[in-house]
Amino acid sequence: MTTIGTLQAKLTATSAPAATVLIRLYVGAVFLFEGALKFLRPDAQGTGRFDKAGIPAPGFFAPLDGFFEIGCGLLILAGLLTRLAIVPMIVNMLGALLITKLPILWAGARLFAGKSGWWDLAHESRTDLAQLCGSLFLLLAGAGALSLDARRQHTFTSNGSPQPPYADSRPQALRHRSLIVDRS
Repeated sequence: MTTIGTLQAKLTATSAPAATVLIRLYVGAVFLFEGALKFLRPDAQGTGRFDKAGIPAPGFFAPLDGFFEIGCGLLILAGLLTRLAIVPMIVNMLGALLITKLPILWAGARLFAGKSGWWDLAHESRTDLAQLCGSLFLLLAGAGALSLDARRQHTFTSNGSPQPPYADSRPQALRHRSLIVDRS
């Protein structure tokens, strides 16, 4: 198997249960919707918010952030290259927490005038923390059984070589046993 194939197999490998789809749908949908809002409501959620937060070059970084949130959100929703799509979103959430939420502790948050201290920080950062935790979970566990990553994973044999679409995916010990039992 090529180096690219090995890397792809590692990025898409998942043994997480089917229930992982619930976390994937939540995390992906929030990123998708927040990315879209950066374009639909630029003053409140996009360039205007980035400018108010003191982020340099808001006209560049807000749309860039929006494109990443939409693109990665769609990949996460589909469960396609989930681990790869999660990495920039973890960076995104860490940036949001450090730049816009952490200054609440010392009443220095430009977006949250009049708010200060631990309880205001905990309240205002709850969605970012939930997104970060969900993203970390998906990075560690993978996309789960109900994903395109899992579907792609099953197209490779145990030694890493591509498996033809018609190949029997049952373990070797089960391949020669009949599923029909003669009970006569």
